[in-house]
Amino acid sequence: MDKENTGVRVQDDLYQYVNGEWLKNAVIPDDRRMIGGFSSLDVDVEKQLMADFDGFSKGEELPDLPIMEDVVRLYKKALDTRARTEAGMKPLYPLLRKLKSIKTVKEFNENILDLFYARMEFPFQLNVSENWKDTSRYALWIWDPGLLLPDTTYYDKPLTKAYLMFYLKKMVRSLLEHTELTKKERKQYVKDAIAFDDLLRRKVLSYSEFTENYHKLYRPMPAEEFYKLSGDLDMKGLFEKLYGEGAPKMIVVTNPRFMEAFKDIFNEKNFPLFIHWCYVRTVYNYAYAQDLSPELYAVSSRYINKIMGIKAMPTIDKQAFTFVSEMFDQPIGVYYGRKYFGEAAKADVTSMVERIIETYKERVRKNDFLAQETKQKAILKLSSMKIKMGYPDNYDPIFDTLKVKEDDTYFDAVQDIRVKKLKHRFLRLNEPVDRGEWTMAGHVVNARYDTFKNDVTFPAAILQKPFYSIDQKIEENLGGIGAVIGHEITHAFDRDGSHFDENGNLSDWWKEEDFKTFEGRLKEMTEQFDGIPYHGGKVNGKLVVSENVADAGGMAVTLEIMHGLPDPDYKAYFLNWGRIWCRKATERFTKLLLTIDEHSPNELRANMIPRNFKEWYEAFDVKPADKMYLPEDKRIVIW
Repeated sequence: MDKENTGVRVQDDLYQYVNGEWLKNAVIPDDRRMIGGFSSLDVDVEKQLMADFDGFSKGEELPDLPIMEDVVRLYKKALDTRARTEAGMKPLYPLLRKLKSIKTVKEFNENILDLFYARMEFPFQLNVSENWKDTSRYALWIWDPGLLLPDTTYYDKPLTKAYLMFYLKKMVRSLLEHTELTKKERKQYVKDAIAFDDLLRRKVLSYSEFTENYHKLYRPMPAEEFYKLSGDLDMKGLFEKLYGEGAPKMIVVTNPRFMEAFKDIFNEKNFPLFIHWCYVRTVYNYAYAQDLSPELYAVSSRYINKIMGIKAMPTIDKQAFTFVSEMFDQPIGVYYGRKYFGEAAKADVTSMVERIIETYKERVRKNDFLAQETKQKAILKLSSMKIKMGYPDNYDPIFDTLKVKEDDTYFDAVQDIRVKKLKHRFLRLNEPVDRGEWTMAGHVVNARYDTFKNDVTFPAAILQKPFYSIDQKIEENLGGIGAVIGHEITHAFDRDGSHFDENGNLSDWWKEEDFKTFEGRLKEMTEQFDGIPYHGGKVNGKLVVSENVADAGGMAVTLEIMHGLPDPDYKAYFLNWGRIWCRKATERFTKLLLTIDEHSPNELRANMIPRNFKEWYEAFDVKPADKMYLPEDKRIVIW
């Protein structure tokens, strides 16, 4: 079966067979790192919403969401480049002067709460999220600090490190020219920031270490023990100022080796390095978050754009829309869902999810390596799984408190919103978890499984061709959104999800011998992908194994449904599977993903997973001489 316009046989390369002609002609927009599949839909949604916002800014009637008045008011302020450019870095000067004036750890601790609310960078990351042992409650988490390079592994590659550091220093120096520092001070601050970063990176987890041991990151310790490890940094004082008598008695430390070395990193001796690192990070963070002028945003983007191969900055209206979309993600998602997502589609896809879950249960019942006791618990987890489809009925009430006044400056309006959202996130520590909260807005082109809520979310924006259309053949929908749905459900039983129960709590619910067999199959899936050459690098099988397990699970359960259809069209199924993974990315971004992305390259997702299923061989009469043939003893189906 030959594809005349590409010269590629489907039996040799499904991905090129389906997407080859498009790949030849597709052009990556200069302001993007990739196009195709998910990202093409994202471009379409962006255009759709930008047109709406353009109309709102010109006086068209706003939708029946009172918060949209504030959203549009902020959008207009973001578009006012004249006022923002005139302000430049000046709105940040008071905070930068405060940082520069702090000479000792004692002075830093005296100002710690104000600096926290100013979103100043700490030498580790703080967050409040679910307590993995009891996900009905929150816990305070300590995560590794952000580094200057994309991953710890980059520090061990001399040429890559030198190349990235060159562009990093160039970008930082350009940013600091807009501060009140002298030329001599700017040079010293950059040097010290890099020196402090070098202290941090020696104890930080690499991305591969992080993903391979994700379920082991839950390491609670008594607060008093954490305070001892944090040494001269007065975290006890910060938490008592934040929470009063409600200060946490337990804190989750995800990387003990970092905290055990913390006293050697943060102390009076290294404080000049830290405060200069802090100053540099703060300038960068505010500029890159679009809190300042478009010019400063452009300067702060140079480094990441260089890493990702992005050629140009987005237009100012795109910048403004992206910014308000991040600040008011939930209300905009509700607006998008109400306007563009039909009830017929919502009912159809919800029915598909329910069918896939029921089929998954049947596959678990027929599973050949689980004991009956483990099967029952897996089925309970599937039965307890909640579905979030399209968009929520409403958004979090916190957004109604984010008011934007006509006479606010852009900077003041933005900081007021950011501080309120920061307080909302941290002050919920002693409140119950809202399991109905949506963590992915309706206008986002993606899907997710939430390990800690045991729910699946499918935003309205992804429910379009090629993933889904009420007008597409059912086989195409099963090979598109159906396989994605099955993928997300399988995350409940991947390397990490398998350690959490039906309530999202960290719990070893497997029989020991079952889990050993499962780990053996994980090893086989790891080996199937590990070391595959790709764009000058190699696939890290351990990094991508959970996503590959999910891809295979999504294909297995939807193929099971295909068997129940009258005269099923397997060719249509596999062709649409190949189509949804279509992507053209910059070479730099492609190489970056090999290090930091837990997903396999899209081309391999399209071509590797079908080889494990007999339906692939039957649909296209794939023979041992064909490139997409895999011997039966090498085929892996876990779920």
